[in-house]
Amino acid sequence: MVATVAYRSGLAVVDAPESFAEFRAHETTRTPGELLAHIGDLLEGSLHLLKGEMVYLTSTPLPWKDEVTRFFSAVKNLDLYLASEAPLGCPVEKLVQGPIGDALTHVGQIVMLRRMSGNPIRPAGYFTAEIVAGEIDAETF
Repeated sequence: MVATVAYRSGLAVVDAPESFAEFRAHETTRTPGELLAHIGDLLEGSLHLLKGEMVYLTSTPLPWKDEVTRFFSAVKNLDLYLASEAPLGCPVEKLVQGPIGDALTHVGQIVMLRRMSGNPIRPAGYFTAEIVAGEIDAETF
């Protein structure tokens, strides 16, 4: 599931222009930069949960490229931890119903905002994609 978040997020963010971070569809919606910062918080927070620590992160968005780098670092660290033999401080199901499910929701929002901003993501075969747990690499996108 975490590798799927990485794959779908990668498609949504990697080739987006820097200006996309500030696109606002409506005055009450989050910008893509705010959404990606929140996704990073969810992933970093998930790693803390797996290590037995409850944290609430609310990061200020970084410049777009830095936020993309932060995202890939957070998702890779989480994926590697899950692929290891390290003990889990919470049930994986709780991560899926909570922060990982939330991250997927926000990825969908970023994809929608890409289209609304006039810069849609490239088509992808989600079903046929080669998504492998423990092997997340930002260079894939």
